Amino acid sequence: MFDLRRVTNVWRRLDVTARDTPFALVFAAVSLGADLDTYGTQVGGLPHRPMDAVAVVAILLQCLPLAVRRRWPAAGLPLVAAGFAVDQLCGYHTLAGTALAIAVLSAGAHLERLRRTTLVAGTVGYLLLAVGLDLRGGTEGIAGYVTFYLGLCLAWGIGSWLRLSRAAEQVRRRQLAETTRTAERTRIARELHDVVTHHVTAMVLQAEAARYLDADRLDQTLTSVAETGRLAITDLRQLLDLLDPGPAPALDALPTLVDRTRLAGQPVRFTEVGAPTDTGEAAGVTAYRVVQEALTNALKYAHGNSTTVHVRHGERDITVEVGTDGPPTAASVPGGSGRGLSGLRERVDVLGGEFSSEHRDGGGFVVRARIPAGGRR
Repeated sequence: MFDLRRVTNVWRRLDVTARDTPFALVFAAVSLGADLDTYGTQVGGLPHRPMDAVAVVAILLQCLPLAVRRRWPAAGLPLVAAGFAVDQLCGYHTLAGTALAIAVLSAGAHLERLRRTTLVAGTVGYLLLAVGLDLRGGTEGIAGYVTFYLGLCLAWGIGSWLRLSRAAEQVRRRQLAETTRTAERTRIARELHDVVTHHVTAMVLQAEAARYLDADRLDQTLTSVAETGRLAITDLRQLLDLLDPGPAPALDALPTLVDRTRLAGQPVRFTEVGAPTDTGEAAGVTAYRVVQEALTNALKYAHGNSTTVHVRHGERDITVEVGTDGPPTAASVPGGSGRGLSGLRERVDVLGGEFSSEHRDGGGFVVRARIPAGGRR
């Protein structure tokens, strides 16, 4: 069965010269037809001359260089122009004369260097051709020569416009690729921050507290540290496995998150109003990350202070509020980069929600977020 798509893909993978060669050969074959020798381009008004061996050379000289019109336009254009000059000065007026406009357009579109020099040389060459035609008895007036020259300028201008459009498209694609890479790096950095900071903070605080525990509680604490480490490894594997990502955290994992925070020594009171609905994966993940980042900050800057987590499931949104009481405590973990809260704000803003974080009067802080249910990913 003929597969057009496969043939098209094979054709596109060919070298540009290989793709242009069939056109040049077909054009030459058609131009050599005896019945078409009077339908070509005419400039100068010289009497028509029947085709002969010189005409064949002129046709080949005009058509065959079209095979390299895109790969080597600086070489192809002079050859076509020379063939065109022979064609017109001898009065053959073959169909191959149309190749000059094609070569000029291709040069305007694909010539990268010496463009101004090519324009000047082409103009001088055309003036010499006009003088030669006039000396051989041409009847073309000045208006005819100027009109033909303006036609060639139009072909060059169209080629130049195509070249500029192609360059602008390449710039746009590079900018889009760079923007995409930057957004992806930001997303990965945000995910790494959300995953790693929470788990590592909990592990550090649990390890610090283990030095002051008796034997019974020490075993429980070390077990919790090991479990937190395994969770961190699992989350990192899911994050780094971009080609086959693992399941994203969901709202039903919030109780487990709160329990791990309690094991790290943070008193947390968790309340949940309503039941999770079909909120969409993005909204659920964002709500989870808000609670996770707020609890991480509570562990780092308000360790041991009372913390509340309140989640309300509405018909159209999810409301999250996490707060701590009392003044900041001496942090056992070095301060963060500030990426966490700004990353949360970006997450919520993308979904069309609202986010705020502020210090409370008398100490403590509170993080609030309203996330539209079913928000786009």
